[in-house]
Amino acid sequence: MTHPEQQPDEPETVIAPLSERDAGEVLTVQRAAFVSEAQIYGSADMPPLTQTLEEMVAELRSGTGLGARIDGRLVGAIRFREHDDTLLIGRIAIAPDMQGEGIGRMLLDAAENASEARVAELFTGSLSEANIRLYESCGYEESERVPDGDGTEQVFLRKQLRR
Repeated sequence: MTHPEQQPDEPETVIAPLSERDAGEVLTVQRAAFVSEAQIYGSADMPPLTQTLEEMVAELRSGTGLGARIDGRLVGAIRFREHDDTLLIGRIAIAPDMQGEGIGRMLLDAAENASEARVAELFTGSLSEANIRLYESCGYEESERVPDGDGTEQVFLRKQLRR
């Protein structure tokens, strides 16, 4: 599927399912994408940066994921699963040079459209203001804040998908 607002001279962004064969590429994009998050929080000890290739392979084998590619290059990924009529959105990772280009929004839309769930839920850290703005602009509303014990909070956001 391509982005509906894509201009004729722009390279095509293709959204397609991820498989375990994509694990190395996903891990590379994820690590690059989360370096800026690590800088915001002052710690590289976060799961997106410490996840191993073996863990990524297992995650992609058991879960659902979508990747965004431009000219064959993986520029973004999203992982999600359904539980009790809720679409649980996991890590969204966009290559640093492609952030702000609408790829995260495209991946969120694709995950929501692939789901039969009535509600979607995701979370981010309280210092990740750009992420929170993106999610709110996509219709997500803050539902809960959970202290992390280091002065920051996990911010949970929800969105009604279907009535």
